[in-house]
Amino acid sequence: MRRPAEINVMLRAAHAAGRGLARDFGEVENLQVSEKGPGDFVSVADRQAERRIVEELDRGRPRYGFLLEESGALDGADTSNRWVVDPLDGTGNFLHGIPHFCISIALERDGEPIAALVYNPLTDDTYWAARGIGAYANNRRLRVSARARMTHCILATGEETGAGPDARACYLRQHAALKSAGVSLRRFGAAALDLAWVADGRLDGFWHSGLRRWDIAAGMLLVREAGGAVSDTDGSGRVLETGNILAANERLHGHLCRIMAEAGRPAPVAPSGRAA
Repeated sequence: MRRPAEINVMLRAAHAAGRGLARDFGEVENLQVSEKGPGDFVSVADRQAERRIVEELDRGRPRYGFLLEESGALDGADTSNRWVVDPLDGTGNFLHGIPHFCISIALERDGEPIAALVYNPLTDDTYWAARGIGAYANNRRLRVSARARMTHCILATGEETGAGPDARACYLRQHAALKSAGVSLRRFGAAALDLAWVADGRLDGFWHSGLRRWDIAAGMLLVREAGGAVSDTDGSGRVLETGNILAANERLHGHLCRIMAEAGRPAPVAPSGRAA
């Protein structure tokens, strides 16, 4: 499969930042035993990765804007297109020397993701998608799983980060409801990789609340282009506005929406970026 030009621009940026993150990860492992720990070092590594990504993306598409986890929104001369970048998704894993993290880059056009890349610099796993073209791992076409029985399924989620006890209580109700339905649950600590694994059929679904645009913009396009369904946990299409996401194959998605509805709805995240 010949990759679109935008994907090649994203790949160059991810590879440039990924080399630095892979090198820094080795240093982080050594810092685990120090009294101070690797916290400050990881913060610097995160910002350096973001800078490398911005430099490469800007070189390839100099008129596009940015929405960056570390630096916020940067307007471009082209107001229709912008890059949405998480330079280090899975920071907590990286901080503790756990080799499960990634770079996530999405290209939005008029507020909707049209191209996506999720890259794990330690394994060189590269997931990409372009709207209307499909989702791929390198050049292998991705398809979501076909499992329909809840007792056969594995869903991933993350640690609840919503503000206040109500959000925490809602998350725990959702968790309990899914367990009651017989679903196996996992927490890997990197939302973009979780969504890439849903697209690849390794996971049957992913749900979480209170996420930011840079956490999910790339991953949700991967899932959709792999034939999956992505919505807010209430079944609506306002994922990027609310930060609440439910992704699964089409056979599971409706059932999962009903379980979520019975468990209750989390509050939306605070505004972030152009459309959230």
